[in-house]
Amino acid sequence: MRSTAPLRPGEVALFFFPLLLNVQLMSLSHSVINASLARLDDFVTALASFSVAMILHLFVASPSYQNHTVTIAMVRGRKSFRRTLVFVLLIASYVSLMLFLLAYTPVGTFVLHTLLGVNPAITEGARDVLGILVFLPFFTGLRGFFQGLVIRARRTGLISWATGIRIGALLVLLWFGRSWFDGAALGAFALLGCIITETAFMGWFARKVSLPADGTVEKSCGEIFRYALPLAYSSCLQQTIPLLINAILGRLPDAPLALAAFGIIRGFLFLLAGPMRNLQQAYLTLVQHESDYPVLVRFFYVTACGMGMITLLVAIPLNNLVLGRIMGIARDLRHYLSLSLAVCAIFPFLYGASNLLRGYFAGAHQTARLGHSTFFKLVFVALCYPVFVWMSVPFSGIGIGIFLLLSAELVEAGYLRLQRSRHLDGENRLVPR
Repeated sequence: MRSTAPLRPGEVALFFFPLLLNVQLMSLSHSVINASLARLDDFVTALASFSVAMILHLFVASPSYQNHTVTIAMVRGRKSFRRTLVFVLLIASYVSLMLFLLAYTPVGTFVLHTLLGVNPAITEGARDVLGILVFLPFFTGLRGFFQGLVIRARRTGLISWATGIRIGALLVLLWFGRSWFDGAALGAFALLGCIITETAFMGWFARKVSLPADGTVEKSCGEIFRYALPLAYSSCLQQTIPLLINAILGRLPDAPLALAAFGIIRGFLFLLAGPMRNLQQAYLTLVQHESDYPVLVRFFYVTACGMGMITLLVAIPLNNLVLGRIMGIARDLRHYLSLSLAVCAIFPFLYGASNLLRGYFAGAHQTARLGHSTFFKLVFVALCYPVFVWMSVPFSGIGIGIFLLLSAELVEAGYLRLQRSRHLDGENRLVPR
Protein backbone atom coordinates (compact mmCIF):
# COMPACT_ATOMS: atom_id res chain seq x y z
CA MET A 1 0.00 0.00 0.00
CA ARG A 2 1.10 3.58 -0.56
CA SER A 3 2.40 5.56 2.33
CA THR A 4 0.16 8.40 3.52
CA ALA A 5 2.98 10.22 5.37
CA PRO A 6 4.44 13.28 3.61
CA LEU A 7 7.85 12.88 1.99
CA ARG A 8 10.73 14.25 4.05
CA PRO A 9 14.12 15.50 2.75
CA GLY A 10 15.89 12.91 4.92
CA GLU A 11 14.00 10.11 3.15
CA VAL A 12 15.12 11.44 -0.22
CA ALA A 13 18.74 11.61 0.94
CA LEU A 14 18.70 8.06 2.35
CA PHE A 15 17.21 6.80 -0.91
CA PHE A 16 19.37 8.84 -3.31
CA PHE A 17 22.90 8.83 -1.91
CA PRO A 18 23.44 5.04 -2.01
CA LEU A 19 22.54 5.26 -5.70
CA LEU A 20 25.03 8.11 -6.08
CA LEU A 21 27.69 5.91 -4.47
CA ASN A 22 26.76 3.13 -6.88
CA VAL A 23 27.54 5.35 -9.89
CA GLN A 24 30.90 6.32 -8.37
CA LEU A 25 31.80 2.67 -7.77
CA MET A 26 30.80 1.71 -11.32
CA SER A 27 33.03 4.47 -12.65
CA LEU A 28 35.84 3.17 -10.44
CA SER A 29 35.51 -0.36 -11.84
CA HIS A 30 36.23 0.82 -15.39
CA SER A 31 39.19 2.87 -14.13
CA VAL A 32 40.57 -0.24 -12.41
CA ILE A 33 40.36 -2.22 -15.66
CA ASN A 34 42.11 0.56 -17.59
CA ALA A 35 44.84 0.76 -14.93
CA SER A 36 45.41 -2.99 -15.20
CA LEU A 37 45.56 -2.93 -19.01
CA ALA A 38 47.94 0.04 -18.88
CA ARG A 39 50.49 -2.22 -17.19
CA LEU A 40 50.57 -4.78 -20.02
CA ASP A 41 53.42 -4.94 -22.55
CA ASP A 42 51.31 -3.76 -25.52
CA PHE A 43 49.19 -1.43 -23.41
CA VAL A 44 48.29 0.96 -26.25
CA THR A 45 46.56 -1.71 -28.32
CA ALA A 46 44.94 -3.24 -25.23
CA LEU A 47 43.52 0.07 -24.01
CA ALA A 48 42.35 1.13 -27.47
CA SER A 49 40.74 -2.25 -28.19
CA PHE A 50 38.90 -2.32 -24.88
CA SER A 51 37.76 1.30 -25.27
CA VAL A 52 36.41 0.80 -28.79
CA ALA A 53 34.68 -2.43 -27.80
CA MET A 54 33.02 -0.79 -24.79
CA ILE A 55 31.77 2.13 -26.90
CA LEU A 56 30.13 -0.33 -29.26
CA HIS A 57 28.82 -2.43 -26.38
CA LEU A 58 27.28 0.62 -24.67
CA PHE A 59 25.53 1.59 -27.88
CA VAL A 60 24.25 -1.89 -28.72
CA ALA A 61 23.19 -2.64 -25.13
CA SER A 62 21.47 0.71 -24.56
CA PRO A 63 17.90 -0.69 -24.95
CA SER A 64 18.40 -2.58 -21.68
CA TYR A 65 19.51 0.43 -19.63
CA GLN A 66 15.96 1.19 -18.49
CA ASN A 67 15.22 -2.27 -17.05
CA HIS A 68 15.21 -0.97 -13.47
CA THR A 69 12.79 1.82 -14.43
CA VAL A 70 10.47 -0.66 -16.16
CA THR A 71 10.58 -2.96 -13.13
CA ILE A 72 9.80 -0.15 -10.69
CA ALA A 73 6.81 0.98 -12.74
CA MET A 74 5.40 -2.39 -13.86
CA VAL A 75 5.96 -5.08 -11.23
CA ARG A 76 2.97 -5.21 -8.88
CA GLY A 77 2.69 -8.94 -8.23
CA ARG A 78 3.74 -12.38 -9.44
CA LYS A 79 2.12 -12.13 -12.88
CA SER A 80 3.67 -8.77 -13.74
CA PHE A 81 6.94 -10.06 -12.22
CA ARG A 82 7.04 -12.88 -14.77
CA ARG A 83 5.87 -10.71 -17.65
CA THR A 84 8.48 -8.03 -16.97
CA LEU A 85 11.14 -10.74 -16.73
CA VAL A 86 10.09 -11.94 -20.20
CA PHE A 87 10.69 -8.43 -21.55
CA VAL A 88 14.12 -8.26 -19.87
CA LEU A 89 15.20 -11.61 -21.34
CA LEU A 90 13.94 -10.78 -24.83
CA ILE A 91 15.89 -7.51 -24.88
CA ALA A 92 18.96 -9.36 -23.58
CA SER A 93 18.60 -11.92 -26.40
CA TYR A 94 18.49 -9.13 -28.98
CA VAL A 95 21.58 -7.42 -27.55
CA SER A 96 23.44 -10.72 -27.30
CA LEU A 97 22.69 -11.45 -30.97
CA MET A 98 24.05 -8.02 -32.00
CA LEU A 99 27.25 -8.63 -30.03
CA PHE A 100 27.61 -12.06 -31.64
CA LEU A 101 27.35 -10.51 -35.11
CA LEU A 102 29.98 -7.90 -34.26
CA ALA A 103 32.35 -10.49 -32.76
CA TYR A 104 32.07 -13.44 -35.10
CA THR A 105 30.83 -12.26 -38.51
CA PRO A 106 32.07 -9.80 -41.18
CA VAL A 107 29.64 -7.27 -39.72
CA GLY A 108 32.17 -6.60 -36.96
CA THR A 109 35.01 -5.96 -39.40
CA PHE A 110 32.83 -3.60 -41.42
CA VAL A 111 31.74 -1.59 -38.39
CA LEU A 112 35.13 -1.44 -36.68
CA HIS A 113 37.48 -1.13 -39.63
CA THR A 114 35.35 0.55 -42.30
CA LEU A 115 32.96 2.76 -40.30
CA LEU A 116 35.08 3.55 -37.24
CA GLY A 117 38.41 3.41 -39.09
CA VAL A 118 40.41 1.51 -36.45
CA ASN A 119 43.47 -0.45 -37.53
CA PRO A 120 43.49 -4.28 -37.90
CA ALA A 121 45.22 -4.94 -34.55
CA ILE A 122 42.68 -2.90 -32.60
CA THR A 123 39.83 -4.40 -34.65
CA GLU A 124 40.98 -7.91 -33.71
CA GLY A 125 41.34 -6.98 -30.04
CA ALA A 126 37.93 -5.31 -29.93
CA ARG A 127 36.27 -8.34 -31.52
CA ASP A 128 37.93 -10.58 -28.91
CA VAL A 129 36.40 -8.40 -26.19
CA LEU A 130 32.94 -8.46 -27.79
CA GLY A 131 33.16 -12.23 -28.17
CA ILE A 132 33.74 -12.66 -24.43
CA LEU A 133 30.88 -10.25 -23.67
CA VAL A 134 28.29 -12.01 -25.86
CA PHE A 135 26.36 -13.36 -22.85
CA LEU A 136 26.90 -10.28 -20.67
CA PRO A 137 23.49 -8.75 -21.63
CA PHE A 138 21.63 -11.51 -19.77
CA PHE A 139 23.47 -10.70 -16.54
CA THR A 140 23.23 -6.90 -16.89
CA GLY A 141 19.56 -7.28 -17.79
CA LEU A 142 18.83 -9.39 -14.72
CA ARG A 143 20.90 -7.03 -12.59
CA GLY A 144 18.72 -4.11 -13.67
CA PHE A 145 15.59 -6.17 -12.99
CA PHE A 146 16.77 -7.05 -9.47
CA GLN A 147 17.85 -3.45 -8.85
CA GLY A 148 14.36 -2.27 -9.77
CA LEU A 149 12.83 -4.58 -7.16
CA VAL A 150 15.27 -3.39 -4.50
CA ILE A 151 14.81 0.29 -5.40
CA ARG A 152 11.04 0.00 -5.21
CA ALA A 153 11.44 -1.49 -1.72
CA ARG A 154 13.57 1.59 -0.85
CA ARG A 155 16.57 -0.59 0.03
CA THR A 156 19.03 1.28 -2.21
CA GLY A 157 21.92 0.64 0.17
CA LEU A 158 21.89 -3.00 -0.97
CA ILE A 159 22.77 -1.85 -4.50
CA SER A 160 25.90 -0.12 -3.21
CA TRP A 161 26.86 -3.28 -1.30
CA ALA A 162 26.53 -5.37 -4.48
CA THR A 163 28.62 -2.89 -6.46
CA GLY A 164 31.29 -2.88 -3.75
CA ILE A 165 31.43 -6.69 -3.95
CA ARG A 166 31.77 -6.29 -7.72
CA ILE A 167 34.91 -4.15 -7.24
CA GLY A 168 36.44 -6.80 -4.99
CA ALA A 169 35.65 -9.57 -7.49
CA LEU A 170 37.10 -7.43 -10.29
CA LEU A 171 40.46 -7.10 -8.54
CA VAL A 172 40.64 -10.86 -7.93
CA LEU A 173 39.67 -11.72 -11.52
CA LEU A 174 42.20 -9.28 -13.02
CA TRP A 175 44.93 -10.98 -10.97
CA PHE A 176 43.88 -14.58 -11.73
CA GLY A 177 42.93 -13.84 -15.33
CA ARG A 178 46.51 -13.11 -16.36
CA SER A 179 47.09 -16.89 -16.48
CA TRP A 180 44.45 -17.38 -19.20
CA PHE A 181 43.97 -14.08 -21.01
CA ASP A 182 46.15 -11.37 -22.48
CA GLY A 183 45.54 -7.90 -23.84
CA ALA A 184 42.04 -6.42 -23.95
CA ALA A 185 40.52 -9.89 -23.47
CA LEU A 186 41.78 -9.79 -19.86
CA GLY A 187 39.63 -6.73 -19.19
CA ALA A 188 36.61 -8.35 -20.84
CA PHE A 189 36.99 -11.54 -18.79
CA ALA A 190 37.27 -9.58 -15.52
CA LEU A 191 34.30 -7.36 -16.43
CA LEU A 192 32.09 -10.35 -17.27
CA GLY A 193 33.07 -12.20 -14.10
CA CYS A 194 32.56 -9.27 -11.73
CA ILE A 195 29.14 -8.43 -13.22
CA ILE A 196 28.07 -12.09 -12.87
CA THR A 197 29.11 -11.84 -9.21
CA GLU A 198 27.24 -8.55 -8.75
CA THR A 199 24.11 -9.97 -10.41
CA ALA A 200 24.16 -13.04 -8.17
CA PHE A 201 24.25 -10.85 -5.05
CA MET A 202 21.56 -8.53 -6.42
CA GLY A 203 19.34 -11.57 -7.02
CA TRP A 204 19.93 -12.72 -3.46
CA PHE A 205 19.16 -9.24 -2.09
CA ALA A 206 16.00 -9.01 -4.24
CA ARG A 207 14.72 -12.26 -2.69
CA LYS A 208 14.99 -10.63 0.73
CA VAL A 209 12.63 -7.77 -0.10
CA SER A 210 8.87 -8.08 -0.44
CA LEU A 211 7.43 -8.32 -3.93
CA PRO A 212 5.84 -4.90 -4.61
CA ALA A 213 2.04 -4.91 -4.51
CA ASP A 214 -0.17 -1.85 -4.09
CA GLY A 215 -3.56 -3.24 -5.01
CA THR A 216 -3.47 -2.05 -8.63
CA VAL A 217 -4.38 -4.33 -11.53
CA GLU A 218 -1.32 -6.10 -12.92
CA LYS A 219 -0.28 -5.18 -16.45
CA SER A 220 -0.47 -7.58 -19.38
CA CYS A 221 2.54 -8.42 -21.55
CA GLY A 222 1.27 -6.05 -24.23
CA GLU A 223 0.93 -3.18 -21.76
CA ILE A 224 4.41 -3.81 -20.39
CA PHE A 225 5.93 -3.81 -23.88
CA ARG A 226 4.05 -0.65 -24.88
CA TYR A 227 5.42 1.03 -21.76
CA ALA A 228 8.99 -0.30 -22.03
CA LEU A 229 9.80 -0.09 -25.75
CA PRO A 230 9.74 3.73 -25.92
CA LEU A 231 12.17 3.77 -22.99
CA ALA A 232 14.45 1.35 -24.83
CA TYR A 233 14.22 3.45 -27.99
CA SER A 234 14.97 6.63 -26.04
CA SER A 235 17.97 5.02 -24.34
CA CYS A 236 19.40 3.97 -27.71
CA LEU A 237 19.07 7.50 -29.09
CA GLN A 238 20.74 8.91 -25.96
CA GLN A 239 23.86 6.86 -26.74
CA THR A 240 23.87 8.15 -30.32
CA ILE A 241 24.29 11.79 -29.26
CA PRO A 242 27.88 11.60 -27.89
CA LEU A 243 28.86 9.60 -30.99
CA LEU A 244 27.46 12.38 -33.21
CA ILE A 245 29.21 15.10 -31.18
CA ASN A 246 32.48 13.18 -31.53
CA ALA A 247 31.88 12.96 -35.30
CA ILE A 248 31.55 16.75 -35.42
CA LEU A 249 34.62 17.40 -33.28
CA GLY A 250 36.68 14.94 -35.33
CA ARG A 251 36.22 17.14 -38.40
CA LEU A 252 37.26 20.46 -36.82
CA PRO A 253 40.72 22.07 -37.25
CA ASP A 254 41.72 21.30 -33.63
CA ALA A 255 40.20 17.81 -33.69
CA PRO A 256 42.84 15.94 -31.62
CA LEU A 257 42.73 18.47 -28.77
CA ALA A 258 38.95 18.75 -28.93
CA LEU A 259 38.38 14.99 -28.80
CA ALA A 260 40.86 14.51 -25.95
CA ALA A 261 39.37 17.39 -23.93
CA PHE A 262 35.80 16.27 -24.59
CA GLY A 263 36.62 12.79 -23.34
CA ILE A 264 38.16 14.18 -20.14
CA ILE A 265 35.21 16.48 -19.45
CA ARG A 266 32.64 13.75 -20.14
CA GLY A 267 34.50 11.53 -17.69
CA PHE A 268 34.18 14.19 -14.99
CA LEU A 269 30.53 14.79 -15.79
CA PHE A 270 29.78 11.07 -15.58
CA LEU A 271 31.45 10.97 -12.17
CA LEU A 272 29.87 14.16 -10.76
CA ALA A 273 26.56 14.59 -12.60
CA GLY A 274 25.87 10.98 -13.61
CA PRO A 275 24.04 10.23 -10.33
CA MET A 276 21.40 12.82 -11.27
CA ARG A 277 19.87 10.22 -13.58
CA ASN A 278 18.69 8.46 -10.43
CA LEU A 279 16.17 11.27 -9.94
CA GLN A 280 14.00 9.31 -12.39
CA GLN A 281 13.93 6.32 -10.06
CA ALA A 282 13.53 8.61 -7.03
CA TYR A 283 10.40 10.12 -8.56
CA LEU A 284 8.91 6.73 -9.42
CA THR A 285 9.53 5.37 -5.93
CA LEU A 286 9.11 8.34 -3.58
CA VAL A 287 6.52 10.67 -5.11
CA GLN A 288 3.14 9.37 -4.00
CA HIS A 289 1.26 12.67 -3.57
CA GLU A 290 1.33 16.14 -5.13
CA SER A 291 3.01 17.55 -2.00
CA ASP A 292 5.95 15.12 -2.42
CA TYR A 293 7.10 16.59 -5.73
CA PRO A 294 8.30 19.99 -4.38
CA VAL A 295 10.35 18.15 -1.72
CA LEU A 296 12.15 16.19 -4.43
CA VAL A 297 12.65 19.35 -6.51
CA ARG A 298 14.27 21.15 -3.57
CA PHE A 299 16.57 18.17 -3.01
CA PHE A 300 17.48 18.27 -6.71
CA TYR A 301 18.41 21.97 -6.52
CA VAL A 302 20.63 21.49 -3.46
CA THR A 303 22.38 18.44 -4.94
CA ALA A 304 22.89 20.12 -8.33
CA CYS A 305 24.38 23.19 -6.60
CA GLY A 306 26.87 20.97 -4.78
CA MET A 307 27.90 19.16 -7.96
CA GLY A 308 28.15 22.44 -9.87
CA MET A 309 30.43 23.93 -7.20
CA ILE A 310 32.72 20.88 -7.33
CA THR A 311 32.91 21.26 -11.12
CA LEU A 312 33.89 24.92 -10.79
CA LEU A 313 36.54 24.11 -8.19
CA VAL A 314 38.11 21.44 -10.41
CA ALA A 315 38.00 23.72 -13.45
CA ILE A 316 39.70 26.77 -11.91
CA PRO A 317 41.31 26.79 -8.42
CA LEU A 318 42.00 23.04 -8.27
CA ASN A 319 42.91 22.72 -11.95
CA ASN A 320 46.60 22.11 -11.33
CA LEU A 321 46.04 19.73 -8.39
CA VAL A 322 43.26 17.53 -9.82
CA LEU A 323 43.89 17.69 -13.56
CA GLY A 324 47.64 18.18 -13.39
CA ARG A 325 49.12 16.32 -10.43
CA ILE A 326 46.47 13.63 -9.91
CA MET A 327 45.45 12.93 -13.51
CA GLY A 328 48.74 13.92 -15.17
CA ILE A 329 47.11 16.00 -17.92
CA ALA A 330 49.54 18.26 -19.78
CA ARG A 331 49.46 21.98 -18.98
CA ASP A 332 48.42 23.10 -22.47
CA LEU A 333 45.48 20.66 -22.52
CA ARG A 334 44.40 21.74 -19.01
CA HIS A 335 44.33 25.39 -20.05
CA TYR A 336 42.51 24.49 -23.27
CA LEU A 337 39.62 22.81 -21.47
CA SER A 338 39.41 24.79 -18.19
CA LEU A 339 36.86 27.39 -19.34
CA SER A 340 34.64 24.76 -20.98
CA LEU A 341 34.77 22.62 -17.84
CA ALA A 342 33.77 25.65 -15.76
CA VAL A 343 30.76 26.27 -18.00
CA CYS A 344 29.73 22.66 -17.34
CA ALA A 345 28.85 23.69 -13.77
CA ILE A 346 25.30 24.12 -15.12
CA PHE A 347 25.19 20.58 -16.52
CA PRO A 348 23.97 18.96 -13.25
CA PHE A 349 20.96 21.32 -13.29
CA LEU A 350 20.05 20.53 -16.91
CA TYR A 351 20.69 16.80 -16.63
CA GLY A 352 18.89 16.56 -13.29
CA ALA A 353 15.88 18.50 -14.59
CA SER A 354 15.61 16.20 -17.61
CA ASN A 355 15.71 13.07 -15.45
CA LEU A 356 13.24 14.46 -12.91
CA LEU A 357 10.83 15.20 -15.75
CA ARG A 358 11.49 11.78 -17.26
CA GLY A 359 10.47 10.31 -13.93
CA TYR A 360 7.21 12.28 -14.10
CA PHE A 361 6.26 10.90 -17.51
CA ALA A 362 7.45 7.39 -16.66
CA GLY A 363 5.20 7.53 -13.59
CA ALA A 364 2.30 8.82 -15.68
CA HIS A 365 2.87 5.94 -18.18
CA GLN A 366 3.54 8.50 -20.94
CA THR A 367 6.84 6.95 -22.06
CA ALA A 368 6.26 7.79 -25.73
CA ARG A 369 6.99 11.43 -24.86
CA LEU A 370 10.40 10.38 -23.56
CA GLY A 371 11.19 8.88 -26.94
CA HIS A 372 10.07 12.12 -28.59
CA SER A 373 12.24 14.25 -26.30
CA THR A 374 15.37 12.24 -27.12
CA PHE A 375 14.53 12.31 -30.83
CA PHE A 376 14.28 16.12 -30.83
CA LYS A 377 17.54 16.29 -28.88
CA LEU A 378 19.27 14.15 -31.53
CA VAL A 379 17.75 16.18 -34.38
CA PHE A 380 19.08 19.38 -32.80
CA VAL A 381 22.65 18.02 -32.71
CA ALA A 382 22.31 16.69 -36.27
CA LEU A 383 21.17 20.10 -37.51
CA CYS A 384 24.25 21.65 -35.91
CA TYR A 385 26.52 19.34 -37.91
CA PRO A 386 26.62 21.43 -41.13
CA VAL A 387 26.86 24.67 -39.16
CA PHE A 388 30.07 23.70 -37.36
CA VAL A 389 31.63 21.35 -39.92
CA TRP A 390 30.98 23.18 -43.20
CA MET A 391 31.07 26.77 -41.96
CA SER A 392 34.06 28.50 -40.41
CA VAL A 393 33.03 29.19 -36.80
CA PRO A 394 35.58 31.15 -34.69
CA PHE A 395 35.35 28.93 -31.59
CA SER A 396 37.56 26.23 -30.17
CA GLY A 397 36.54 22.64 -30.79
CA ILE A 398 35.97 21.89 -27.11
CA GLY A 399 33.82 25.03 -26.83
CA ILE A 400 31.65 23.71 -29.67
CA GLY A 401 31.47 20.27 -28.08
CA ILE A 402 30.34 21.61 -24.70
CA PHE A 403 27.84 23.96 -26.38
CA LEU A 404 26.29 20.96 -28.15
CA LEU A 405 26.27 18.87 -24.97
CA LEU A 406 24.60 21.56 -22.85
CA SER A 407 22.22 22.74 -25.58
CA ALA A 408 21.02 19.19 -26.23
CA GLU A 409 20.16 18.77 -22.53
CA LEU A 410 18.41 22.15 -22.57
CA VAL A 411 16.32 21.09 -25.57
CA GLU A 412 15.22 17.90 -23.82
CA ALA A 413 14.48 19.58 -20.50
CA GLY A 414 12.59 22.39 -22.22
CA TYR A 415 10.50 20.00 -24.28
CA LEU A 416 9.63 17.83 -21.28
CA ARG A 417 8.82 20.90 -19.15
CA LEU A 418 6.43 22.15 -21.83
CA GLN A 419 4.80 18.72 -22.15
CA ARG A 420 4.42 18.46 -18.38
CA SER A 421 2.64 21.83 -18.26
CA ARG A 422 0.25 20.69 -20.98
CA HIS A 423 -0.30 17.37 -19.25
CA LEU A 424 -1.09 19.04 -15.94
CA ASP A 425 -3.44 21.49 -17.65
CA GLY A 426 -5.30 18.51 -19.09
CA GLU A 427 -5.38 16.46 -15.93
CA ASN A 428 -5.22 19.23 -13.31
CA ARG A 429 -3.54 16.73 -10.97
CA LEU A 430 -0.71 14.20 -10.83
CA VAL A 431 -1.60 11.05 -12.67
CA PRO A 432 -1.62 8.16 -10.15
CA ARG A 433 0.64 5.30 -11.03
